[in-house]
Amino acid sequence: MGAVSRFRNHVDVSFASNELTGALGDSVTVLPIVVAVGALTELSLGRMLLGFGAFQIVWGLRYGLPISVEPMKALAALTIGGALGVDELLVAGLLSGVVLLGVGTTGALGRIARYVGEPVTRGIQLAVALILLETGVELSLGDPTLALAGVVAAVVVIAVGYRRASALVVLGLGLAIALAATGLPQPTLPSVALALPDANGLSRAAAEATAAQLAMTVGNAAVATALLLSEYYDADVTPDDLATSMGAMNLAAIPFGALPMCHGSGGVAGKYAFGARTAGSNVILGGLYGVAALGTAVVTAFPMAVLGVVLALVAVELGQSALGTDHLPTTVAVGAVGLLTNVGVAFVAGIVWWTAREKLL
Repeated sequence: MGAVSRFRNHVDVSFASNELTGALGDSVTVLPIVVAVGALTELSLGRMLLGFGAFQIVWGLRYGLPISVEPMKALAALTIGGALGVDELLVAGLLSGVVLLGVGTTGALGRIARYVGEPVTRGIQLAVALILLETGVELSLGDPTLALAGVVAAVVVIAVGYRRASALVVLGLGLAIALAATGLPQPTLPSVALALPDANGLSRAAAEATAAQLAMTVGNAAVATALLLSEYYDADVTPDDLATSMGAMNLAAIPFGALPMCHGSGGVAGKYAFGARTAGSNVILGGLYGVAALGTAVVTAFPMAVLGVVLALVAVELGQSALGTDHLPTTVAVGAVGLLTNVGVAFVAGIVWWTAREKLL
């Protein structure tokens, strides 16, 4: 397949079975985190799903590719772990949107990225993974029997060769338990009214979380995603293109109660591995999210112990990605500082250390 223009004039859209399975490959990076945020905060799960559904379709058709739309994992993990309140989460998402739109439209991302060493970005990923793992273990200890059932289900799925689907299968187990307790929910259309964050969300914690998220976004959602789109689909999509679309997406969606969103290499890899080859996978997944948004009342009955197992599996996946680093000691140190203090401190300390190291060596 020849190289494509930055955005394709002709968009290939197929609804073959491989596009459906490819769509599910992206959902494993989204649903566990979104359900966790919906279960542990007052954010509307329906609104969050509508946000993901809408922008799956928008960016799939805009880029003409099976591009990913994922949660901003650093912000989501800090919220799940209790380090960020909901207003702080939304403010951090808006701040990230402003920065990404600015650097993307001016072409500045390439210049900024070189100051954030790859091991520092991986260290922030590791810190986020450790925070998720800690929260997952705490939730699992609330009902060890249910947690054990989730672990067994995950082990079976991994043993038969579907490691990436393990979190989604355990999530399905939790939903089955919740449905058994509540019955089928009545379809309800989520409100789409404005849900602007309170001014109290503009805090030091929100600023630090924004910096940490941007470190991950530069490395994973922009640079790594652009490389994978080129490798898998021979597509000419630049990191600045992706930064611009992420900035616009968050500024448009967060005021309506959406979870901060980004692109991501994990979602692209998941789509490709499960068979997605056209923008049809985005259209399919967007439709599925829209249908799911109509019946979210069941989330209130979701067993927290099973949710803990889901979070632990997501943490392991993210941690394995983080350890694929060019300099393991720096990555581990940044991750440990992030867990023991906060990711903002880890981000600043990591940049200072990496810059000094580069000058001395």
